[in-house]
Amino acid sequence: MVLVVTLIVYLVVLLAIGLWARRRVGDSTDFHLAGRRLGPVVAALSASSSSSSVWTLLGVSGAAWLWGVQAMWLIPAVVSGFFINWFLVAPRLQAASRENGSVTLVEFLASGCGAREAALLRSIGAVLILSCFSLYVAAQFQGAGTAIAAALPGVSTTAAVVTGAVVVVAYVMLGGFWAASVTDALQGLMMLFVALVLPWFALAAVGGPGELAAGLRALGEPGLLRLVDQPDLMLAMVFIAGLFGIGLGYPGQPHVVNRFMALRSAEDIRLARTVALAWAAVIYIGMVVLGWSGRVLMPDIADHESVLLELSVSLLPALLGGLVTGGVLAAIMSTSDSQLLVAGGAVSHDLRRRRASVAEDRIVVLIVGAIALALALFVPATIFERVLFAWQVLGNGFGPLLLVLLWIGPVVDRYRTAAMLAGAGLTVVISFLPSAPGNAVERLVPFAVAATIAVAGAMRARRQR
Repeated sequence: MVLVVTLIVYLVVLLAIGLWARRRVGDSTDFHLAGRRLGPVVAALSASSSSSSVWTLLGVSGAAWLWGVQAMWLIPAVVSGFFINWFLVAPRLQAASRENGSVTLVEFLASGCGAREAALLRSIGAVLILSCFSLYVAAQFQGAGTAIAAALPGVSTTAAVVTGAVVVVAYVMLGGFWAASVTDALQGLMMLFVALVLPWFALAAVGGPGELAAGLRALGEPGLLRLVDQPDLMLAMVFIAGLFGIGLGYPGQPHVVNRFMALRSAEDIRLARTVALAWAAVIYIGMVVLGWSGRVLMPDIADHESVLLELSVSLLPALLGGLVTGGVLAAIMSTSDSQLLVAGGAVSHDLRRRRASVAEDRIVVLIVGAIALALALFVPATIFERVLFAWQVLGNGFGPLLLVLLWIGPVVDRYRTAAMLAGAGLTVVISFLPSAPGNAVERLVPFAVAATIAVAGAMRARRQR
């Protein structure tokens, strides 16, 4: 009953925020960027939580359970993405997007192009966003079902997935970017609570750091104790480089960088940066420690991605367990709401190449949410795999071009299109090939190729001036 009440209260609060935010939505710019009036703390927490989906809580802790000590490389690999975004992207994108009036990332990438090339670029970008975010949001809804079903055994996974989807779609339709940002900030605090409380309980249950190391050793699996579980040095380096490729994907995530476009002023970036980096360090360290502790406490768990949920049920009092489950739902909703919003903008704004009405924006959000719900219910895939694939396609499709535009300058029109297609297309093609350690080829090669094309386009643009 305590779990049920906690979850209900949490979901009601989210809907209440949506109703509050509805009064602040006057036009499409308000719906997609909160009128560019976002404060630093809300921007930092909302950008962080929306970039750290259910994959962060369930996927990373599950990877630490499965991989053992080598999961420690996920911490610097992912936090490096926060550094790239807050130091290299945020300051310049905040100013540049305000100057040219871009409302979406794709619109910014196409700004300065001729009408024909801009239309093509925006169409390609919109299709990429819709394809990837349908998978990504489906993974979030799938995670919601896992969380609720684990906490409340009497509730079916299907009912849990539908409930989570309905709540998310409802408050995004009501309040747009305002609702997504404020709820994401709240959800970022919920995730922080989970990362501080549950790993501490789990480590205490193991007996402390010394007992944790002894417990992993006692399992009799040498791979769990290796810094990198690869047969030679070269493959070990490839594995680590592949994990750092996750960080390279951060600049290309439209649902994250739109927070930089919405920031109130450039002066707010310093505080926002500090909050975001501290948040990321606590979250990812906590999840890795939790996964290691879970491997010692529950070595025979059936689904390694449910280790967080299983530990919360077995170790915590009902009220704290309910809050942890709420934290998982927070991770889900903080990403899926932002992605629904961006996907809606891709259809109502980028594909149609005009400012849509708020009513049209809301209809598109509803349709995209329904597609993602269908995928979550009928297309099987693990959370880790589905999220990282969509993440990498977007990261390689948009990130290299964005960094070149911000740091080198304008890129010749056709080179922009080629960079976007090469980054995203190569990622998809390579995903069908045998995986290198850490998926290094899939993450690094397309990024390098797209960046090379974009730099060549920037050099050509300089020569033409």
